[in-house]
Amino acid sequence: MTHLSSLDEREQRLCKDTSLLTQTSIVWTREAGEAEREADGGNSVQPDLLMEEDRQQVPPNGSLLEREPLRSRYKGILLYRLTYISEGLQVKGYLAVPEANAASASYPGLIYCRGGIRKVGMVRKRRIMSMAKRGYAVFAPFYRGNEGGEGREDFGGEDRFDVFHAITLVQSLPEVKPGKVPLIGFSRGALMAMQAARHCDQAGPVVVWGGVSDLLETYEERVDLRRMLKRVVGHPRKQSEAYQARSPVFWLDELNVPILIVHGTADSQVSVAQARKLAEGLERAGKDYAMELYEGLEHRFPRDADEKALDSVFAWISGKLDISREA
Repeated sequence: MTHLSSLDEREQRLCKDTSLLTQTSIVWTREAGEAEREADGGNSVQPDLLMEEDRQQVPPNGSLLEREPLRSRYKGILLYRLTYISEGLQVKGYLAVPEANAASASYPGLIYCRGGIRKVGMVRKRRIMSMAKRGYAVFAPFYRGNEGGEGREDFGGEDRFDVFHAITLVQSLPEVKPGKVPLIGFSRGALMAMQAARHCDQAGPVVVWGGVSDLLETYEERVDLRRMLKRVVGHPRKQSEAYQARSPVFWLDELNVPILIVHGTADSQVSVAQARKLAEGLERAGKDYAMELYEGLEHRFPRDADEKALDSVFAWISGKLDISREA
């Protein structure tokens, strides 16, 4: 079972490793639950009032419900769309994994946390397949409410559990070697990856790539995002705690995994000042971190520069994983 750092009981309950290896059929849906209530004359109680025996019909968090093969444009890389359970919701994401030469072959798992919200910043297949070709089984959750998934994402709020439970999912996959699951958080995805590192001891190391580390600063920097942030998170003066809860710079003492910061110095979407602020905070907290700044590069790197940066990122991840195995 995944043990957590000192957090409330809800966080501890919601980040458990269920180790369920379901891989084929969907065993529970909201539609089925509605049909049962209609058959019962509409007398059934609401989901939060279900009897314990009814709760047991809902698959545990991190359960794999469906694996759909997709066409892959990369030779030697297999691509799937997975559906899994997060807080009773069906959430979807892409899995890219090297094509094994033997049935028993397995690879380190990795979670890629996308940026943006809803259709903006959706997972790009090419990017995760490029990561997979470096010898990793890469899972990229879409977050709740996207691409046919249930619920609604909220920028590092309740949707953070979609990453927590993705760790359980990844560790249950037959292609994945046992061990901790590193994460790469791009842009807003850094909030998701860092919260997983804060709450789940099976997470890490973490790469913060062009990442938001202080959502209050993002509100000031990005006038074009203020309307969305006020709608999804709240007003920064009235709901400052909601912003701080999403922002790693406010809880760096609680992190116990290596952190790599990757940022372009010309980034106009997430200021490089956020990378420097994160590095300074990690330094003061005495944490294991490194920072790679790419001179003159924007939020998204050109393809050649991106591939070179990925080489460096995966060399760092592999080194940290080797150290953790030896410890």
